Formats: sequence, structure tokens, C-alpha cells
Amino acid sequence: MIGTLLFVVFIALMLAGAPIGVALGIGGIAAIAAANVDVPWWGLFAAPQNMHASIAKYPLLALPMFVLVGSIFDRSGVARRMVTFAEACVGRAPGTLPMVAILVAMVLGGISGSGPANAAAVGGVMIAAMAKAGYPAAFSASVVGAAAATDILIPPSIAFIVYSVNVPGASVPALFAAGMVPGILAGLALIVPAVLISRRHGFGESERSRARPPFWHSLGAASWGLAAPVLILGGMRVGWFTPTEAAVVAVAYGLFIGIAIHRSIGWRDLYPIFREATEVSAVIMLVLALAGIFAYAVNTLGIADPVVAAVKNLGLGSTGTLILLFVVMTVLGMVLDGVSIFLVFLPLLYPLMIAFAWDPVWFGVLLTMKIAIGQFTPPMAVNLMVACRLAQVRMEQTLPWIGWMIVSFVVATLLVLFIPELALWLPRRLGY
Repeated sequence: MIGTLLFVVFIALMLAGAPIGVALGIGGIAAIAAANVDVPWWGLFAAPQNMHASIAKYPLLALPMFVLVGSIFDRSGVARRMVTFAEACVGRAPGTLPMVAILVAMVLGGISGSGPANAAAVGGVMIAAMAKAGYPAAFSASVVGAAAATDILIPPSIAFIVYSVNVPGASVPALFAAGMVPGILAGLALIVPAVLISRRHGFGESERSRARPPFWHSLGAASWGLAAPVLILGGMRVGWFTPTEAAVVAVAYGLFIGIAIHRSIGWRDLYPIFREATEVSAVIMLVLALAGIFAYAVNTLGIADPVVAAVKNLGLGSTGTLILLFVVMTVLGMVLDGVSIFLVFLPLLYPLMIAFAWDPVWFGVLLTMKIAIGQFTPPMAVNLMVACRLAQVRMEQTLPWIGWMIVSFVVATLLVLFIPELALWLPRRLGY
């Protein structure tokens, strides 16, 4: 009864247009009050305690820093130089520009942890370039929106940080290492349909007549940006700094590139950059804090137990349950962003993970891949929304193209589902 009240209030507020954080917080307070009918005001006392406990966690210090990194590199001109270098590597022919867009998005995924920021940075350069080469705007938006989804898999990842603070046994370094191979696999999977579609429809034929950029010159121009993932991930690996400290190093490095090297960021640009990152970080942290009330209600009132029992009674087994979750999480990813899905469903999924003895690191990567699919699956599709805005097309115009990208990403996800070592090999190798 109380569990029903919790989700009814949450869903009703969401349908009424309330922000996700408000719906989570009020739903949790209502359930706590209903469970303590003698002292219904107890829910109000539990709220501030759990809001504070939800965000008073050391790994979360990295979150606003990685958001700031995304804003800085978006304005630093790194993406444009990486595109030129990628073109020098793969040449210019039908299908190469979509390949370049995906590869650059994967590299930028090793700098910031935000998919929409990645879509904005890559799309700001690649969509115009693809339009000049004869690629349809809707196709270009589909490629950029799908490619940006690799951002939450290739470390550093905001999604992995949120998952880590909510799931015991899954450290941030282990998740970062575990996401590397699946992230690369997902990127390669996206390249296949992008290139095949381009060559089948003759997109980018005019590219053949353009000269390939000089390799060494473009390498020199892109070297500062290419060094960023090496500095961030390599520094964590050799023990120079923790993931949280790595975020601060990434901010300092990005500012150095933008101000001193590329000179694309002026001192007057710092205020809007900091303001944008502060606003985004504040929204995420507020949602995290309010979600703590929701998680407290689910865990304390025993709401997760009957859910876990019901799923186990379906008789699907471990693999069948994972496939069921795959479908459910993908559908939810169409209408909710990744952080919200983690905050709403991790209190329910964690007991399920324990019941089936799933590895928490592998399950985190798998869950993140499922959510990544939703980032470019209409109607929500936050990454695709950004790409469509840049390409000036409606989201429904991307449907003939984006479907193939979704299928290829699903195949990559199923490989990780059935071959857990794709995610677990690297963290074990590194000793996490």
C-alpha cells in the first residue's frame, strides 16, 4: 500500500509537469508520512537528513568539475582540431565524415562526462562540415546524437560517478576501467551502419575531390586535446591523483589549452562558462539530494523486497531477468535522462542485483549502456535533441537513420550482457 502511494504520487507529479527532483522528494515524504501515521511529520524531519546524506559524498565532488570540463572544452576549439586530425588519418571518401564524427566523440568522451555537451561540441563542427559534403542534415544529426552516447561509457563519466555513490562495491576507478572496452565497442558498432548507409546512398561523394589534411601539422594542432584523456586516465592509473582530483586537473588543463595555447577562451568568457557549469551542476546535485528521500523510503519501508520477490517468481532466471531489464530500461531511457533513471530505480535494482549475484561493476556498465541507448532514442533523446537543434531539423526526420544506430548499439550491449569479461577484463587487469 505504501509502495503504491510512493509511486502514484511520484508519477502523478511527473505527469503534472513537476520537476523530477520535486516528484522524487514529495513522493518519498508522502510514503514516510503514511508509514508513520502516529507522527506523520516524521517525513519532514527525515527529508533534510537524507538530502544531506545523499550529496555529502567525496566522489560527488568530481561531478561539477567534469561538468565544467565539458563547458571548457566545448569552447576551446579542441573538437575542430581533432576533426582535422581524424580526417588526416582516415582520408576523405563517402562515409569518412560520419566515421570522423564518431571517433572524435569517443575521444571527447575521455575528457568530459556529459553526452549533451559532447553532442554540442562535435555537432558544432561536424554537422556543418557534413552539410557541405552533401550529407542530409537529419542523417548528420543522427550520427552525432548516437556518437555522443558513448560519452557516458568512456571515462570519465558522470553516470558512473552517480552509480558508484549509490551502489556499494562499485568504485569509481573500477567503473571507469570497465567502461573503456564497451565504450569503444559501442563506437565501432555505430561506425558500421554510418559508413554503410553513406556508401549505399552516395552521401559525401564530393569529399573525394578534397585533399587530405597534412598529417603531421594536424597532429600537432590536435596534440593538446589528444593528451587530455591520457593525462586524466593515466594520472589516475599511476596514482598521481584520485578521480575527484583528476576532475580538477582536467579543468586546469582545459583552461590552459583554451587561454594560453589555442587562445579561444578570453578572460571575459570565464564568467558565462562558470555560470553555465554551476547551473547544470546545481540542478544535478539538487535532484541527487531529493532522490535521497525517495531512496530512503524505498529502503527503509521495505518496498524493494516484494518487487524483487515478484521478479524472481517470474522464473526467468538471471539471463531472462537481464533481458527484461534491458527492454524496460531502454523504454525508460526514451522519456527520462540517465541520472534520473539511476536515482529512481537503483534502490529497486540493487536488491535485485544482490539476489542474482550480479557483479556490481559489470551491472553498472550494462545498465549505463542501456541508458545510453535512450539518449538518442526518440521521443526524449537528449543527445539527439541537441544535434537536431544544431542541424535545424525535427527529431522525427531522423527516424529513417537513427533506427540503424539504435540496432547497432543494442548489438554491442547484448555482447556485453552475454560476455561479461568485455567489461570486467580491464579492471581486473589493472587490479581494481
